[in-house]
Amino acid sequence: MDEWQQLSKHDERFVRFLQSIIHLAVKALAVLMVVVIIFGVADVVYVLYTRISAHPYHLIDVSDILATFGAFIAVLIAIEIFINIVSYLRDDAIQLEVVIATAYMAILRKVIVLDYKETAPEYVFATAATVLALSIGYWLIVARKSRTRIVPGQRDRTAND
Repeated sequence: MDEWQQLSKHDERFVRFLQSIIHLAVKALAVLMVVVIIFGVADVVYVLYTRISAHPYHLIDVSDILATFGAFIAVLIAIEIFINIVSYLRDDAIQLEVVIATAYMAILRKVIVLDYKETAPEYVFATAATVLALSIGYWLIVARKSRTRIVPGQRDRTAND
């Protein structure tokens, strides 16, 4: 029995050591994500500059606007991933709501920049199904969260049901 308790204490220290390594890795990912965001912003500036400075000057067409939107949304997705990383550092857990919101934004980026003339109908339907599934998943998470939230001064109705 004594040996088992010592082994348990040793395992607990080992797990804490591994968790500290993971936290260092997550901090490194946060720094790298900030670098990615900075490069993403630089890319947005570059895309805007090249589109506006191309002939005819100061005019952009629909494909240029979609490319610019794609660059903007890519940076926003990187920011969402950074928020996921920071959330993990704060709470030591991954927040599903933020992860699904990030995935939703990524698939919507795909929808915005999708060339429907070049894309097979099956791909469009699969993308639509993904958007629908992520929307329902996000709605379920938010609905569950709002149901479990108790307002101060209000009695818990689920306790009496």
